[in-house]
Amino acid sequence: QVQLVESGGGLVPAGGSLRLSCTAAVTEHSFGDYVMAWFRQAPGQEREFVASSSWSGGSVFYKDRAIKGRFTISRDDAKNSVYLQMNSLKPEDTAAYYCAADWRGSYTLMSPYEYPYWGQGTQVTVSS
Repeated sequence: QVQLVESGGGLVPAGGSLRLSCTAAVTEHSFGDYVMAWFRQAPGQEREFVASSSWSGGSVFYKDRAIKGRFTISRDDAKNSVYLQMNSLKPEDTAAYYCAADWRGSYTLMSPYEYPYWGQGTQVTVSS
């Protein structure tokens, strides 16, 4: 019922910025009723939660303080889109970044198993 397409990844030097976008094609319910989240997965690592935005868009949640200080999640329900602005990037931020969605779920759930809908991912590479 939801197809997600990410864009905006690329190669950036340490300290640089990138803005990831995720656009959804929704065939059931409205985009605004979905919790939207960003996850990332580095080679050989498990997929980890980065940030989420509540359905209705009133609240956001981040993995930890270190992420919160550098990344910002936002959404535009009129455009069926969610964004991840990433500043002060570090080599350890290098990963494939995935957009995920869950209908009216809890936006504070950090497990990837809580999200039934996923995009194909966009690669972010931060050079040192």
